[in-house]
Amino acid sequence: MKKLFSFLLAGTFVVAISCQSGQKKAENADEKSAAVEEVAGPNELTKAEVEEGWVLLFDGKTSDGWRGNNRPDFPSGWEIVDGTLHCIGTGTGEAGAENGGDIITTKEFSNFRLKMDWKISEGGNSGIFYLGKEVADWPIYKTAPEMQVLDNERHPDARAGKDGNRMAGSLYDLIPAVPQNAKPAGEWNSIEIEVFKGSVWHRQNGETVLEYHLWTDDWNKLVAASKFPELNPDWANVAKSGVIALQDHGDDVWFRNIKILAQ
Repeated sequence: MKKLFSFLLAGTFVVAISCQSGQKKAENADEKSAAVEEVAGPNELTKAEVEEGWVLLFDGKTSDGWRGNNRPDFPSGWEIVDGTLHCIGTGTGEAGAENGGDIITTKEFSNFRLKMDWKISEGGNSGIFYLGKEVADWPIYKTAPEMQVLDNERHPDARAGKDGNRMAGSLYDLIPAVPQNAKPAGEWNSIEIEVFKGSVWHRQNGETVLEYHLWTDDWNKLVAASKFPELNPDWANVAKSGVIALQDHGDDVWFRNIKILAQ
């Protein structure tokens, strides 16, 4: 009788372990299934992002929502190819070529989180501007802060400026990105720019690389010691709401997965 009881007890224990194991497998399967559901392709939003309020600024197929700076149309110096916004390099360096120029969003934003991926050509230079204002005959950099986009290995701008403040991810010519974690030319980098009531964060490839605060005494001193007052005496007084802009610097550069969460 003891042997039979022991056998039944052991059997019950095995069944319990088996049930627990099955339950864990089911839970793991559910977690994997949920993870698969959360993976979105290029220029798509996950279900969680949609519920949170994220909006695509580029659909991967058209230039809807974008136009040239100081022009009503979308410049032919840019193209939509393979799900990217591609600035076609001219080899002329600075922006403003007859068929190119910077492109801007057709809407303005104030407090937001902006995400996108960028890829630069060898020796390439570009930038992502925010809180920009369109002023007749002015390039957008005369009114807007810029997150630098650069081939750090080859472009001389990486060695210019101060303490690396012209390298990728930096607040151009003002604050360096630390750590400097940009990937080499030809590889995709993921960035996020967050703006909230004057506080700004640059994030690159999953790390916060800088933080600063607009309209403060420290900000005004920083700008006063830079080249920007020569471009625009009122440059430090960055607008509280403005456009997002992508720079044509004469080099090939690609952007995708451009999305924004207005706060």
